[in-house]
Amino acid sequence: MELSTIKDAFDRVAKKQRVSFSKTQEAIDQIAHEIEKALVKVNSFQDHSIPTDQKAILTELNNKLNEIGPLNQLEGSQKELNVALSKYAKLLDKSFNSDISKAYRTVDFDIHTVNQIIACHFYRLGHFDLGDCFIYEAKEPEIANLKSPFLEMYKILEAMSSRNLQPALTWASSNHALLIQNGSSLELKLHRLQFVEILKTGNRDDALAYARAYFTPFAPLHFAEIQKLMASLLWAGRLESSPYSELLSPTHWEKLSEEVMEQFCSLIGQSRESPLSVAISAGIQGLPTLLKLASVMAAKKQDWQAMKQLPVPVDLGKEFQFHSIFVCPVSRDQGSDENPPMLMPCGHVLCKQSIVKLSKSSTRTFKCPYCPLEATVAQCRQLHF
Repeated sequence: MELSTIKDAFDRVAKKQRVSFSKTQEAIDQIAHEIEKALVKVNSFQDHSIPTDQKAILTELNNKLNEIGPLNQLEGSQKELNVALSKYAKLLDKSFNSDISKAYRTVDFDIHTVNQIIACHFYRLGHFDLGDCFIYEAKEPEIANLKSPFLEMYKILEAMSSRNLQPALTWASSNHALLIQNGSSLELKLHRLQFVEILKTGNRDDALAYARAYFTPFAPLHFAEIQKLMASLLWAGRLESSPYSELLSPTHWEKLSEEVMEQFCSLIGQSRESPLSVAISAGIQGLPTLLKLASVMAAKKQDWQAMKQLPVPVDLGKEFQFHSIFVCPVSRDQGSDENPPMLMPCGHVLCKQSIVKLSKSSTRTFKCPYCPLEATVAQCRQLHF
C-alpha cells in the first residue's frame, strides 16, 4: 500500500479533528457567554443593594444551557472523529508490519561502543541530563568524558542565541590553524557578524578599528568580501536602507550557528550528524525492502540471513551516500584494489572480475551486457576511486 493512501486517511482524521475542535470551542464560548451574563445580573443586584432572587437567575441560566445542549452539539462530530480514528488505526495495522525481527540479522556487537554512541547522541543534542542518566544506568562512567566538549559547544551556541559572539570568537581564535586546515572561513564570518553589530550602532570609528584589528589576516584570500564590508562603513547606523542591507539578515546568525556546530564536531572528531540518527533514518528507509525480502524468502523456505550479500539492492537517499563506492552492476560486488572498476569503450563500467569472466580470454571480444558494442580486455581501462 502506498504512503499516499495512509496520508489521505490521516488528512481525513485531521479534518474531523479540526471540525470537532471548532464545534467544541463554539459550545464552550456559548456556555461562557451565558455564565458571564448571569454573573453580571448577580453583581448588578448586589451593587445596588436590591434584594435578588439568585435562584431565579440560576434557573434561567440552567434553562439557557439546556437550550444550547452542548452534549447534543458535540455528539455527532465526536462520533465521526472516533470512527475516523478507528479506521485509521486499522489501516496502520494493515499497512505496517509491527514485527520487524525478521528484517534484521542478529550480530555480535560491542555493547560499550553502542552505549557510547547513545550517550554521545544525547550530549550532541544538548540533552545532558538524559545522557548522564543513561551513563549511570548503563554503568559506563568512563563515557562521561564525552560530555565536556558538547557543554562548551552549547555555551557558545546559547551565547550566540543572545547575540553574544565573544565565546565563539574566542574558540575560533584558539582553533585558527585547524579551521584553516579544514578549509573553513568560520572565523572570518564570526568577525564579519561582530563588525556588522558594531556598525548597526552607528559607531563608524569603532567598526573601522575592529576591521583593522581582525580582518587583516584574512585579506589575501577574502579581499573582495572585506572590500564590501569596508564600503558598508559609509552607511553606519543606516545599513537597513543601504545596498548592504543583506548583511543584517537574521539568517546569517542561524547559518553561522549551524556552521559553528559542524566545525566544532569536526574538530573533536565527531561526525556532522549523529551516527545514531543516521543509522535509524537509513534503517527506516531500508526496512520495507528487507521486510518484503524476508517474506518472499520465507515463502521459498530459504534463509536470506545466511547469505553473504543481499539478493536485492537497498536504495537509500542521497543524504546517506557518504562515500563513493562502486558496486558492479553484474556481480554486485563492491570495487576494491584487487577487483577495481574498469571502463569499457562503450562507456559502461564493470568490475575487473566480471570483465574477465565475460571475456573468457584476454584477446577474445565479448559483448557488453548493457549495450550491443563489443570489446576486449585490453580495451578496458582501470578507473581509480
